[in-house]
Amino acid sequence: MSDCLFCKIVEGKIPSESVHSDELCYAFNDISPQAPTHVLIVPRRHVPSIAELDDAALGGHLVMTAAAIAKRLGIDDGYRLVSNRGKRAGQSVFHLHWHLLGGRPMHWPPG
Repeated sequence: MSDCLFCKIVEGKIPSESVHSDELCYAFNDISPQAPTHVLIVPRRHVPSIAELDDAALGGHLVMTAAAIAKRLGIDDGYRLVSNRGKRAGQSVFHLHWHLLGGRPMHWPPG
């Protein structure tokens, strides 16, 4: 999508600090981190949100990639993986993405 922020990041039209890249997804550091480690993991193809995800293999790949990134970054002893769906949940970019948050204690409920 030509107006999608994350599509532009995936395409390299907007700079980002890459954490991971493969044929299905791209991960980069959030520019407004909410934890010492805050990585966004996005599919390369445009999917508006988790509700429109129709590919179980892609969904599994995103989650497994998040776990691998957490291990590589040394936060695999405790992290949070979040995907907001819709404005009421706080989704501000309508391209499916997972927030990988770690490096500090996480509290419940989240907000």
